[in-house]
Formats: sequence, structure tokens, C-alpha cells
Amino acid sequence: MTMDYTSRALAYCRSGFEKDLAAELSLLCGKAGIASNPQFTPGAGFVLHEIDAPEDEARRHLHFDKLVFARQLVWAKTWVSDLPEKDRLTPLLAAINRLPGRFGRVWAETADTNEAKTLSSFLKRFMPHLERALSEGRKVVDKPDLPTLHLFFIESSQLWLGISEPAEASPWPMGIARLRMPREAPSRSTLKLADGLMSLLTEDERRSALRAGLRAVDLGAAPGGWTWQFVQRGLLVTAIDNGPMAESVLKSGLVEHIRADGFVWKPKRPVEWMVCDMVEQPSRVAQLVADWVAAGRCRRSIFNLKLPMKKRHDELQRARNLIYKRMSISGRDWVLRFKHLYHDREEITGYLAVVKQAS
Repeated sequence: MTMDYTSRALAYCRSGFEKDLAAELSLLCGKAGIASNPQFTPGAGFVLHEIDAPEDEARRHLHFDKLVFARQLVWAKTWVSDLPEKDRLTPLLAAINRLPGRFGRVWAETADTNEAKTLSSFLKRFMPHLERALSEGRKVVDKPDLPTLHLFFIESSQLWLGISEPAEASPWPMGIARLRMPREAPSRSTLKLADGLMSLLTEDERRSALRAGLRAVDLGAAPGGWTWQFVQRGLLVTAIDNGPMAESVLKSGLVEHIRADGFVWKPKRPVEWMVCDMVEQPSRVAQLVADWVAAGRCRRSIFNLKLPMKKRHDELQRARNLIYKRMSISGRDWVLRFKHLYHDREEITGYLAVVKQAS
């Protein structure tokens, strides 16, 4: 018996993480009692998730913010194939114009794979013509609150047309925050924290939590890539690591370097931030972070969990459960968010914060 699936979610991910993303999508649908069927090719960089529910219902359960391994979540509308080489524009425009409504922007996207990158030169030539035609036809207008039109190219002659709502999707094409490596930063790991601050915090949270003069602790800080992000914002940092810190970070005058074990050292008074990028078992890091936040040593934490290549999804669930268990008896209101960010590799980034201090 074949099932006629009524909606399709197209989710992008890092190449090699399709199985983990598919498991996540299936779990969320299963919890909602919705039958679904993930379709993916290992290494392809995306999952097409077929769902036996109307899109409005499916969207209530498959929200981008609930997904860890998804860089982007798009609702696939139309499969377009066999575009003629001499005139791809005419049939593609016709397919787009059959979609109801107007759009605030159009993004040409591919999977983040070496194979898909070969399409970049084609898209640079083709998209200006399509964008001009869509603008002239008023199908795409400059209104940021309108949905985004996604053109997810598999090849130059075939693609998915999809739609996302700005509040329910990544704000960046392909779900990738394009960050330049700061010349002054002591290590490339600085990009992981920069990505985490942009992706896991709201604008209001960044405004209140990254003010000059607030205090932060960086566990496993050497050589100082994560410390550098706080120093640039004027925060006072205690860097904990038995290894050496980069002189460029120390000369800021905002950093105190203490040679100690990050799993043992504790601050004398509460701080706003504790961040942690130590190479250790995910469960041990999760427990450490939960203990800091639950005990009131810090109000917020960003941390990385180094996942094993096998059973990544299971290991994430184990770490999540450890944090839930510890925080549930803390007497505090808290939020926990995870994302597999572009600048992560075999790790994911978490954000744990108290939103209301215990009375």
C-alpha cells in the first residue's frame, strides 16, 4: 500500500548528517501521531520529509527552532525538472507564477556539498535574469514580512520550489551565517562562538547579555578564540586553561588567565556567562554546564558537545536528558537550545540560560 503524502518539508544539513536529521524529523512527527517518510541520500546535504498531514498541521510540529541538525527548513511546493538548456527562464517563471501570493525575497540555493558547488557559476549568470523578471511581474516585492521563495537546485535543469516564513526559518540563504575570520583572533574556533551568539540568541538577548563590563568565564580557553569574542564586546573574562593564552588576547587588559582544570575550578561569585569548548564526552560537558547554571554560578552558557560519529542523535538525547534532569530540580525557569551550526563539524552548540532567577 502506498501513501499519498500531503506535505513535504525540505531540510538542509551538513553533508553526512542526513540520517541524524531524518531521525529528528521522524521523532517529531511520531510524537504528534503523524505518519511520515524521510527521503535522503547519504552525503547529499538535505532530507525531503514526506508528511501525511496538511502543511498547516505539519508546521505546528516541525518548527525550525525545534530541529538541531537542520540548517534550514523549507516547505516544498513544486518539483521542476527538464528545464531546457536554451530557455530555463520561461518554464521556471511559469512554475513560480502558479504559486499563490507574493514573496519578500527569492533565494537560489544548493546543498552544501562539493558537487553542488559546481552550480555556483551557473546561478550567478542565471539568477539576475530571474530576479528581474520576478520583480517586474511584482511576484517578488521588497517587503521583509512576506514569505521567502526558495529555489533549491539539484542540477541546473531541476529544482524544488519551496516557501518559508521569516519567523519560522533561518534568516540566511542555505541556512549559513557567512562570517569572516577576524585577522586578530587567535584561532578559527572563534567563529563557532560568533555563530552561536548569532544563531542561538534573540536580538534582545544579545543586547542584554553582551554588554561591556559583564563577566564571563571561558573553560578550556586556550589559545583564546572564544575569549576573543567577549573581549571585543568589552566583557571581563576569566580564562581557565592549563595551556597558554595568545598574547593578543591577554594584552586587552580584560582577561585574567588562571591555569586550572575547567571541570574543577569554580568562580567566587556569579557571572553572566560560562562558555565551554573542551574536548570531552558530551554527557560530562552537559552535566558540567547544567551544574553551573542550576547552582547559579552563571546565568547563561554556550557550549559545544563533541558527538561520536555513530548514534549522534542518541548521544544528543542523552545530553539533553541530563540537562533537563538537573535543571528541573533547580527551582529556576530556563531555556535550552541546540543547533548544529555551519562552523561546527562533529559537534553541536548548545545554549542554556536562566530566564528568571529563583525567588
